[in-house]
Amino acid sequence: MNLDLGFYWALFLRRLPVMTLFVLLFSGLGIVTAFKLPETYTTSARLLFEAPQIPASMIPSTVQTGAAEQLEVIEQRLVTRANLIDIANRFNVFENIREMEPDTVLAQMREATEIWRRGGGRGGATMMIISFEARSPQIAANVVNEYVTLVLQENSRFRVSRAENTLDFFQQEVDRLDDELARQSLEIARFKTENADALPQDRSFSLRRESLLQERLDRLSRELEFARQQRENIESGFGLRGQQASSRDPREEELLINRAELDRLRETYSESNPRIIRLRDRIAQLEAIVAAQNALSNSNAQEEGESLEQSLRNAALEEADTRIAALQEQIEATAAELEALQKNLSATTANEFELAELERDYAIIQARYNSAVSNLNSARMSERVEATAQGQRISVIESASVPQIPSGPNRLAIAALGIISGIGLAVGYFVLLEVINRDIRRPAELSERFNVTPIATIPYMESQTARFLRRGALITAFVAVLIGVPTALWYVDTHYLPLELIVQRGMAKLGLG
Repeated sequence: MNLDLGFYWALFLRRLPVMTLFVLLFSGLGIVTAFKLPETYTTSARLLFEAPQIPASMIPSTVQTGAAEQLEVIEQRLVTRANLIDIANRFNVFENIREMEPDTVLAQMREATEIWRRGGGRGGATMMIISFEARSPQIAANVVNEYVTLVLQENSRFRVSRAENTLDFFQQEVDRLDDELARQSLEIARFKTENADALPQDRSFSLRRESLLQERLDRLSRELEFARQQRENIESGFGLRGQQASSRDPREEELLINRAELDRLRETYSESNPRIIRLRDRIAQLEAIVAAQNALSNSNAQEEGESLEQSLRNAALEEADTRIAALQEQIEATAAELEALQKNLSATTANEFELAELERDYAIIQARYNSAVSNLNSARMSERVEATAQGQRISVIESASVPQIPSGPNRLAIAALGIISGIGLAVGYFVLLEVINRDIRRPAELSERFNVTPIATIPYMESQTARFLRRGALITAFVAVLIGVPTALWYVDTHYLPLELIVQRGMAKLGLG
C-alpha cells in the first residue's frame, strides 16, 4: 500500500489549529512552570555505624541487633508523625505552615526527606545518608542537622535501654531464684528436722545400732535365764537341810561359772569390751560375797543354826530378785529401742526418695541461679559499656552544610517535558482521528473496502470561493490559537491561580508529583 503524502499533508493542515492548541497549551504550561517554580536547596549528612571499642570476645554485648536492623528501627522512629510535624513547625519549613493541614505537612516532609543505607556486606562499614530539600539553604541544613541529632539520641537511647532492660531482667531473675533457693533450703531443713531419726545419711549408723541392740537383747535374755536358774538353785539348795553341809554355796558355783565364761570371752573380745567389763564387775561382787560368807563361816563354825541359814537364804533370794528385775528392765528398754529403730529404718527408704527429690530441685534452682548470676554480671558490664558509648555506635563523619547552589528545580527538564507532552498529544490526536474515522475519502479506500476496482473516480470539485473561505478559516483558527493560548495562560496565571500550582496539583492527582 502506497503512502499518499499529499492526502495526509492536507489532513495535517486541516487539523493543524487543534494540534497547535495542544502543543502551545502544554508547552506553555511546562515553560512557565519551569521558570516560575521557586528554587530549592538540598543538603545531606553522612553517618557511620562503627564497631564496638571493646572487643565482643572480652565483654559480649547484650544488644545483639545487627547494624542494618538497628538503622531500620532508627529510621522508622525518625520519620514518625510527631517528629516530622514538630521539626516542620520549629524550623518553619513551609510557607504559611500554620494554615496547612497536619497531614499535608507530614506528606510533604516525607517527600522532601531522603534516607539511604549503604554498605554492611562482607564486613564492610555501614553508612546512613540523610538529605532534605527545602525552600532555603538554612532551613535544609537545620532540618538535616536536627535529623542527625535525633538519630544519635535514638541510637544511644536504643542501645542503653536494651542493655538496661536486660540488666533489670537478670536482676529480677537473680532475686527470684534467690528467694526460691531460700524457700527450698527451709523446706529441706524442715524435712530433716521432722525426720531426724530416719534420715538416709544415718542408715549405716542405724544398721550398726540395730545389730548391737539385737546382740545386747540376746545377751540379756541369756543372763536373765541364767539368773532365774540361779534363783531356783538357791531356793532348792537352802530348802534341803540335810544336803546343806555337803553342797557348795550357790555363789561359789556362780563365781566359778562366771570365771569360766570370762576366760572364754577373753579369747574372742578385748578387755575393753562391755560384756567383759560387766562380767569382771559381777565376778568382783561374787568374790566379795563369798569372802564375807567364808569369814562368817570360819568365825561361827560351831554356830550353824536356823537363823543364819534363813538370813543367808533371804539375802541370796533378794539379790537374785533384784538382778532378775534389773535384767527385765534392760530387756524391755532394749526391745523398745530396737523396735523404734526398726520403724525408723523402714521410714528411711521413703524419706530418702523425698529428700533426694528436694535436693534435686535445690540443685536445679542452684544451677539456674548460678547461670543467672553469670548473666547478670555480663549484663552489668554490657550496660556499663553502652552507657559510656564504648559499644557499637553511630558517628557523624560529615555534617550537613548550608548549600550555596540550588538543587532544583530542573527547569530544562520541566520545559522539555511540557513541550514533549504537547507534541505527543497533538500526534495522538491526529492518529486517534484516523483510527476512528471510517469514511471513504480516496479511491484506494474504495477498492480496499469493497474489493473492487473502480473504472473512474470523480473528485469533489470545490469552487474558488469555498476554497478561499476554507483556507481563510484555517488560517484564522491557527492565528487565534497562536494568540489566544498564550493570552489565556497569562490571564489564568495572573488573575486566577499561578500555573505552577496548577501543574503541581495536576501531577499530584495523577500520582506523579
